[in-house]
Amino acid sequence: MQADLVLYNGRIYTMDRTSPHAQAVAIAGNRIAAVGDDDQIKSLLAPGGEAIDLGGRTVIPGLTDCHIHFVEYALRLGRIDLSGIASRAEALRRVAERARTARPGEWLLGGGWDRNLWDDPSFPVKEDLDFVAPHNPVALDSKDGHSLWVSSLALERAGITAETFSPSGGEIERRPGTGEPTGILKEKAASLVERVIEKPSLKHIESALKVAMGNAQRAGLTGIHDCENELAFAAFQELLNKGELGLRVLMHIPAKNLDDAIALGLRTGFGNEQLRVGGVKVFADGALGSRTAAMLAPYQDEPLNSGIVVTSREELRELVSKASRAGLGVAVHAIGDRANRDVLDVLEESRQSGEGRGLRHRIEHVQLLHPADIPRLAKLGLIASMQPIHATSDMDMVERHWGEERARGAYAWRSLLEAGTVLAFGSDCPVETLDPLAGIHAAVTRRRADGSPGPEGWHPGERITVEDAVRAYTLGAACASGEEREKGSIAPGKLADLVVLSQDIFAVPPMAILETGVEATILDGQFVYVSESMG
Repeated sequence: MQADLVLYNGRIYTMDRTSPHAQAVAIAGNRIAAVGDDDQIKSLLAPGGEAIDLGGRTVIPGLTDCHIHFVEYALRLGRIDLSGIASRAEALRRVAERARTARPGEWLLGGGWDRNLWDDPSFPVKEDLDFVAPHNPVALDSKDGHSLWVSSLALERAGITAETFSPSGGEIERRPGTGEPTGILKEKAASLVERVIEKPSLKHIESALKVAMGNAQRAGLTGIHDCENELAFAAFQELLNKGELGLRVLMHIPAKNLDDAIALGLRTGFGNEQLRVGGVKVFADGALGSRTAAMLAPYQDEPLNSGIVVTSREELRELVSKASRAGLGVAVHAIGDRANRDVLDVLEESRQSGEGRGLRHRIEHVQLLHPADIPRLAKLGLIASMQPIHATSDMDMVERHWGEERARGAYAWRSLLEAGTVLAFGSDCPVETLDPLAGIHAAVTRRRADGSPGPEGWHPGERITVEDAVRAYTLGAACASGEEREKGSIAPGKLADLVVLSQDIFAVPPMAILETGVEATILDGQFVYVSESMG
């Protein structure tokens, strides 16, 4: 086979254990034609083909973000961004700034606030928003996406009063004595406001996605596993039909749409190389930041709080059984140790009953496991879909809210790998940064960019190697979507998705991984991003 494109004089890490390293790769169409040394591969170039000298640069397979809210990320690029701000005052300043140019009555939307970064870490209240945006309903997601901060006008539009019951799996935070809503809606209670906010048009979403896809390509991403709704699925389909889908997308189905998916006959794996159906996304619990992750024992600093069970064990059992019988895998959000145990118990029952043989069920996040539960994922053939950047972002909260003893079982990548679990890594963007190199750095060092908490990292026994981390973004990601024969490594016959890096992340000091740039991204055999330094 003759090649259209040859990349040579490189350091190629294939993630293929039969041939882990190479100097050059040949691409024919959208497939890898051959991998080997320079002379061997350059001889395959077809007349008129292109040969590119990598100049010793490092090449790895295209990276996949296995847990992302990509439409939310895309839309948030044009909304009020409260990410990383250090005070409530700054959050309110940004809301006030947007309110000055908004039409009266127009919704002000945004998110990313993290009260754990503020001097006063108590939840904010509706009156704060009322003061800076008196003529606009305001709805702002917390960083973890599990609490919604809203204004009085937003509550009024949703019809939420002191008499409104909290929905199952959610909480309307109230003032003691009066029962008046404070302006914080946790978990499923947020839907009471979200359902009265006008949905963005498909055209608007498509436009936002094009910008976001460019950002993803510049970060070295060639694929995503999206955890959103039918509107996101429709937008991805529109872009696919127009030939403008610049990422490979695995689309999970919200649990609320399960019956419709079954009625339509959808199955996990349906689709093509660019867009395919994943599993049914279910929430077992909440999140650490909002103190709603479901725990076996109460939070260390809140002895009356054990989190929120968003989907009861009985509901989860029924949902898993229904999905599995219909040929649909599940992707279950579970953060606390109780939630993870409930999910493991339910999936073990499902496996033992013989439902959905061959389906690759996933647990999303797997942030805290009881030590006895660590070996169970591998035994049940479950994918651990994890986000390493959460560990370094959350480590202070973990120590404060879960305590030192339980923290040893948090973000247990090394223990899970040693037990034989397949890891699939992502970002949970926009909760965290889109950058997969930041995730690789976190997995390898368990340190923040400033070097904290010290040279060994946080609970260093759970650090993993660079190869393990890259595999979780490549071959592990492909296993999670059932596509390991098609992608995830640089091997003949596989899809030509590659990333060129500015330095060898396998050889530099681990902290220097953060200094690495993406020089080029190749998707389907075509350059979709080239840096100025390489161009």
